[in-house]
Amino acid sequence: MAQQTKLSTTHLGGTGLEITRVGLGAWAIGGTGYEFAWGAQDDDESLAAIERALDLGVNWIDTAAVYGLGHSEEVVGRALAGRRDRPYVFTKASLLDGGGGRVTHSLKRDSIRREVDASLARLGLDAIDLYQVHWPDPESDIEEGWATFAELKEEGLVRHIGVSNFDVGQMRRIQSIAPVETLQPPYSLVERGVEGSILPFAEREGIGVIVYSPMGSGLLTGAMTRDRIAHLPDDDWRKRGDQFTEPRLSRNLALVDRLRAIAERHDTTPGAVAVAWTLRNPAVDGAITGFRRPDQVDPILAAASLDLSDEDVVTINGAG
Repeated sequence: MAQQTKLSTTHLGGTGLEITRVGLGAWAIGGTGYEFAWGAQDDDESLAAIERALDLGVNWIDTAAVYGLGHSEEVVGRALAGRRDRPYVFTKASLLDGGGGRVTHSLKRDSIRREVDASLARLGLDAIDLYQVHWPDPESDIEEGWATFAELKEEGLVRHIGVSNFDVGQMRRIQSIAPVETLQPPYSLVERGVEGSILPFAEREGIGVIVYSPMGSGLLTGAMTRDRIAHLPDDDWRKRGDQFTEPRLSRNLALVDRLRAIAERHDTTPGAVAVAWTLRNPAVDGAITGFRRPDQVDPILAAASLDLSDEDVVTINGAG
């Protein structure tokens, strides 16, 4: 497969940031120790994967304080240390260590301010390029949380502010406090709920959109089988995930077979096809893709320039 020499870019809403269509997601590299973990990870492999992605032109990394309870941000900080061509760094707040591996939620002002200070320290940054509310929970506190985010932007601790997992009503509620600059929703061939109202709203409002889990958390890569799922570590949340168990699993594996047929047509991988499918939506600016090893990087970056035809989409949808 030919190496990607230049990744296509686009503007992230009205932020002024020009981002590559594919970004690096650092959820999985957080490692184990909490309820949304992907099992133990090799930090050296994670660092090599980040270096490979950046060397190939990826210009943004998305992480969160809760990933590995701070460990993901620490790994990202190590990868950035001393690097001259620093990518944009996006991270999130509102999920906290609840003890015993459980995660709790807080949108209280004091809590968010503690989180941003800790994230800046772990990442080794003076300012975060994009700071996002991870979840609108507790929903009664989203105004307090968003007002705090606006304060952080005014103070220069963060450059841009956005939300993740918000619906249209929640975004409308907070827009009078400060404009919602970006949205990060789940979006993939197995998670299409945002197509109805959320993505159209973001497009109308000029809100930048970066989607997470475009490969269905690894389900659509072509490497996931029933046997592999059965042998996932017990601390990998996917082992119990709805999309990875019946009755949905059989349908999803059939979808992967169709993606594999399209991938052969374009000399690429099923995962790249899945990511490219999300990028066809006019509301979507970028897709977050998780790399845990350097060998995973090159095949997925092909999605940034993969132009799926209408015929491809018909096949993907199971109508061809």
